[in-house]
Amino acid sequence: MQLKQLLTEDRAVSPVIGVILMVAITVILAAVIGTFVLGLGDQVSDNAPQASFSFDFNDGGDGFNGDPDDIVNITHEGGETVENSTLGVNGDDSGLTYVAGDSNWGDDGVVSAGDRISHNGVDSGETIRVIWTNPNGGSTNTIARATAPQ
Repeated sequence: MQLKQLLTEDRAVSPVIGVILMVAITVILAAVIGTFVLGLGDQVSDNAPQASFSFDFNDGGDGFNGDPDDIVNITHEGGETVENSTLGVNGDDSGLTYVAGDSNWGDDGVVSAGDRISHNGVDSGETIRVIWTNPNGGSTNTIARATAPQ
């Protein structure tokens, strides 16, 4: 008898649950619309390029009496081509800095497989990084790194 009464019951769901659902839908819609109105939606697709770089460290001497320090050759091994103006290289200890857009790397304006750049003055144990700067937002990502041998 009670089962039949439950099946024929025509009361609605609790109003509290309805209000919670409406608030949740409103918050989600506001977040999605706000993201695209403020232009943040455009930056979501600006991911760092997927490229592979190799680091070849050569001992150039001890750095004293006119001998050069160690040298690093950085070679783009494969993956996406990268705009030269968005790449930079820096080191922890030696103050090594490669300014984006340097004509020594990617003479045609892009860095593609086989392109190489060399730096001297690398200290042993120093970490060298290839850094990509997002042209649309200025954020930076380290896309490759290596540490010079001791």
